[in-house]
Amino acid sequence: MIGLPRAHWRLTDSTNERAKALAEEGAPHGTLVTADEQTAGRGRQGRVWTSPPRSAVLMSLVVREPTEVLPLLAAVAICDALPVECAIKWPNDVWLDRRKLAGILVEGRPQQGWAVLGVGLNVSTVEFPKELRDSATSLRLAGIETEVETMLAALLVSFDRWLRAPTAAVLDAWRRRDAIRGERVRWASGEGIAAGIDDSGALLVEADDRRLILQAGEVHLLR
Repeated sequence: MIGLPRAHWRLTDSTNERAKALAEEGAPHGTLVTADEQTAGRGRQGRVWTSPPRSAVLMSLVVREPTEVLPLLAAVAICDALPVECAIKWPNDVWLDRRKLAGILVEGRPQQGWAVLGVGLNVSTVEFPKELRDSATSLRLAGIETEVETMLAALLVSFDRWLRAPTAAVLDAWRRRDAIRGERVRWASGEGIAAGIDDSGALLVEADDRRLILQAGEVHLLR
């Protein structure tokens, strides 16, 4: 059952680190780690994830036998659980009004048959660090009043559903929420027009009469 057993910390370094330790010790599929606050929370590309105490869902799930589309699945599940229409910026940032509402970090040991799915969802945050004020948002800033535990419960129900969904259904749901398809984007070595994702979740880009495939990395919208 997704969400049980659950380990909760008022303060920890990183829920992903705690969940990885539990996974190494044999924790079952669906084991949940949560925290009120993190001292070393992080997102993709090594970025720091910060939030005031009890203002965000900070959770990590142990997933046994993960599929290659787990990061895409996670973004779809989050969108499905939210009380507002959201979109997904490749590969797995959840956007509300083109601002980041939730981030996902998947880590693990595929050769050992497990992964840890980390999620940070801004619920009641009203003040962000200066460098994030133009790019981040929360449910409260969007006019939605809810509690962290309420959103956690909704997320667990949604994850339980989507972790059992066929890959084709995950890809279809992700594509319906694609925030950057048709937009000009830039990455480390070039720029082009985002053209959706392939069946592995890689980003397709049209650039100079060529179709490129970006397997990983970061893309930025050119506005």
